Amino acid sequence: MNKVKVGIIGCGNISDIYLQNCVQIFDILEVVACADIIPERAGEKAKQYKIPKACSVEELLADPEIELVINLTIPKAHAEVCLSVLNAGKSVYVEKPLAITREDGKKILETAKKNRLLVGGAPDTFLGAGIQTCRKIIDDGLIGYPIAATAFMVNHGHESWHPDPEFYYKEGGGPMFDMGPYYLTALITLMGPVSRVTGSTRVTFPERLITSEPKKGSRIEVEVPTHIAGIMDFHSGAIGTILTSFDIWGSQLPKIEIYGSAGSLVVPDPNTFGGPVLMQKSSEKNWIEMPLSHGYATNSRGLGVAEMARAIRSGTKHRANGEMQYHVLDIMHGFHDASKEGRHIMLESTCEQPSPLPSQDSIEI
Repeated sequence: MNKVKVGIIGCGNISDIYLQNCVQIFDILEVVACADIIPERAGEKAKQYKIPKACSVEELLADPEIELVINLTIPKAHAEVCLSVLNAGKSVYVEKPLAITREDGKKILETAKKNRLLVGGAPDTFLGAGIQTCRKIIDDGLIGYPIAATAFMVNHGHESWHPDPEFYYKEGGGPMFDMGPYYLTALITLMGPVSRVTGSTRVTFPERLITSEPKKGSRIEVEVPTHIAGIMDFHSGAIGTILTSFDIWGSQLPKIEIYGSAGSLVVPDPNTFGGPVLMQKSSEKNWIEMPLSHGYATNSRGLGVAEMARAIRSGTKHRANGEMQYHVLDIMHGFHDASKEGRHIMLESTCEQPSPLPSQDSIEI
């Protein structure tokens, strides 16, 4: 199968793992160009990863050989860059979230459909060994049918360690939009799409003091909810609970648990690709650690890009697709809207539950 030539827009910190994996691991990908708003940064990455060309965004989009662009810009630029890529005749894979607003998310999908191009995006951690093992356990009926799930992502924010933490408290930030996509994508993979949500949100600390360098001593005016509690009704009838917070100093909460009619399942951190996976059946008193049934247990970011490239060549549907990204975006907004309006939100969007990957390393990517 012929390689798919790839360009990368955005050469910040997250680009390293994408470049490393897309250059060294996934044979179907050939990274031929990278671009960044800071040209020197693109040049450094091109030299480090032996990419043929560092160039401007305009030059990258004008390159007729590039079929697929990975958009690693900051979230508020996601929609603008995705639309530019699609209007240049190239498919796009974007870091999470798909866009900041529902309107921009819809526009991306509509433009792709009109131009007969593909949209894909992060997170692709659900394709890793940990969550795929959990999917197999559920599909094999080992815990019966899912009746409920819980998901927790709690900490005290980024101002104590991140070099540039302001974004996390502005539009498009907050714990739900920052980390929610990992948890919601995992839940959709394991339990299918969501039909209705409700939620409560608050801003606990209206101002944040930065204690990390180089902006130590600066203050951040918080513009988005920093503690979000949500309830999800899945199409299947299962009920999910999610808590995301930047207001909590310490916790021993699990990441994700799935409760079935015949047992329970502990899902590993959805921000990782590996395990451990724990299961307790109704007939047993103890938890047992389940062997990982699939490959890609280490940090394999870019796996979704590789599968999307295969879809470009084969005409099949890729799993980390734009429709699921949009459904996640809709759910996140739904939690916020429900709190503001004091009601349940019936979701207009839906998506297909992504099909499971073959076991072990039999998938050809």
